[in-house]
Amino acid sequence: MFFSPVSPAAHRAAHHTDTPQTAPLRRKAPLLKAGLVALSLALTSAPLALMPVTAQAQQVSAFMQSVAEAASSSKVLSDFYRSNGYKPVFADQSASAKARRQALLRAVQSAPDKGLAPYDTTLLEANLRAIKSDRDLGRAEVALAQLFLDYARDVQTGQLIPSRIDAGLVRQVPYRDGLEVLTNFTQSNPQAYLRKLEPSSPEYARLLKEKAKLEELIAHGGWGQTVPGGKYEPGSTGNGVIILRNRLMAMGYLPRSAATGYDAKMEKAVQQFQMDHGLTSDGVAGQATIDEINLSPEKRMASILVALERERWINMPLGERHIWVNLTDFSAKIVDHGRVTFETRSVIGQNSGDRRSPEFSDEMEHMVINPTWHVPRSIAVKEYLPMMQRNPNAAGHLRLVDSRGRTVNRANVDFSQYTTRSFPFNLKQPPSNSNALGLVKFMFPNKYNIYLHDTPSKSLFGREVRAFSHGCIRLQQPFDFAYALLAKQTADPEGFFQAKLRAGVETLVPLEQHVPVHLIYRTAVTLPKGGMEYRRDVYGRDAKIWAALQDRGVQLYSVGG
Repeated sequence: MFFSPVSPAAHRAAHHTDTPQTAPLRRKAPLLKAGLVALSLALTSAPLALMPVTAQAQQVSAFMQSVAEAASSSKVLSDFYRSNGYKPVFADQSASAKARRQALLRAVQSAPDKGLAPYDTTLLEANLRAIKSDRDLGRAEVALAQLFLDYARDVQTGQLIPSRIDAGLVRQVPYRDGLEVLTNFTQSNPQAYLRKLEPSSPEYARLLKEKAKLEELIAHGGWGQTVPGGKYEPGSTGNGVIILRNRLMAMGYLPRSAATGYDAKMEKAVQQFQMDHGLTSDGVAGQATIDEINLSPEKRMASILVALERERWINMPLGERHIWVNLTDFSAKIVDHGRVTFETRSVIGQNSGDRRSPEFSDEMEHMVINPTWHVPRSIAVKEYLPMMQRNPNAAGHLRLVDSRGRTVNRANVDFSQYTTRSFPFNLKQPPSNSNALGLVKFMFPNKYNIYLHDTPSKSLFGREVRAFSHGCIRLQQPFDFAYALLAKQTADPEGFFQAKLRAGVETLVPLEQHVPVHLIYRTAVTLPKGGMEYRRDVYGRDAKIWAALQDRGVQLYSVGG
């Protein structure tokens, strides 16, 4: 169901190896139009068509040799030019080559508008201006092809490799095969093909629109004065309330008003702001709300630029029906044909050590009703073994099981003789209302041992920030979630589920049609009818991504420099 990607290693080999001629295409400064103008002039004055056949053959041979040499350090380019007989696709006088050059120029010039870093083509431009021979022309041909590959990779699947930024970014990016991309480009309408490289999701398009709007706002001074710290509620007056009123008006939450007190309209505006930012929507502007209100548009812009990069990382079919778990929003949704058909609150992994929930995509294959909790080895030896060493009867709800699956009497075990490495037993908790997994779990088998499940700890769903688990995703309404999934394969999903539940025994229920699951992390999310929702960077991952994007040369905004 998912897009079949090339391996990360193959991607790096295909796209991250530069030839001496193509290395200068790293991003630092915008592409100047004069460079390709110089190429066009050079091509126009090239004497190929006027030379005798024998001389022309010699010149073509010199061009071919130059292309082969310039492309030799890149497997993608070597394979491409070998397959097409070392013919030019950018650097000749044909209308098709000119169309490719012009389309590439426009795309590269507009890269910052898409949240990409600008491209440094200084040396390329110098080489283009200095074209005097067919060997020069061959080097220019390969440099332009590399520029296309760089841009295509960046706009299609991102500028960064996620796993290099944070251990929790285990997402497999759907990298495209560079040879196929370049070949298809030469056989397609250049402008249309370059547009299709970008993610086609509505979210990506809306993020670009919001980016442009925020750039315009920043260019005109932002949201105004920040609100003094404190607490503002109905009946409050004073200068702080007036500043809060003005900032809410600038942000679009409050109509124009001359009110000097915290009235019902301001309360409603604050409440809407709180809902859009994942805060408790009580209509009272306490310090947490004020902190969010005071965040600058530049900070919000950084979140949008990170979201654009993340959208490129997941540039693949998500599935007509899929499960969407946004860790920063503490929510899990079922999406059918682009519309949310079910939503519930969630609890995610604690913000510590190896408990942070990772980000990846997989397919849900089955659910288990009345599950047994097989305690992960890391939890068994790091948490429960020390408890049992102090008191052999600790964690009495867990059974001690040997390697043959037999229950072991704790009275016969000296826990003090074991270490985290030598502990020979497994721990498991039989099905029950108090089981750590609750009464149902939803499985998409993966090497990270992450899944969705019920929980007996219902009170945690009332918290504003819900990061408490060991990494798995706990659901507030797991039964309704199960009914929604089963509705596709049984006429009475609730009756079917409850019958299995009442039986009290562990029951695996396959999903007849597997459902893609996407564990994502978005601090900036668009609203379908316009506007944005923002969430806090719970694990600090977006801050790391933004720092890495800046290192690559991504600019905060492109309007007004």
